[in-house]
Amino acid sequence: MDAHKKPASRPSLDGITLEMIVTQLAENMGWDAMAEAVPVRCFTHDPSIKSSLKFLRRTPWARSKVEQLYLQRAKMGFQG
Repeated sequence: MDAHKKPASRPSLDGITLEMIVTQLAENMGWDAMAEAVPVRCFTHDPSIKSSLKFLRRTPWARSKVEQLYLQRAKMGFQG
């Protein structure tokens, strides 16, 4: 078995930057809904793209949750 293969069940984020993810979520969901889905301070207290990127780049667990949220929303076409 090849250990370098990605699991087939996980969609790829190749070519999508963290800034693109945060920007699209903020535009489509709003900061309040993002904070409800991923309760981190950078979304709840004076949120901005810049502060969110700084935090998420240094906090792998939070970045993973935001990426999962993005994939869920993208699958739904950012509606709902």
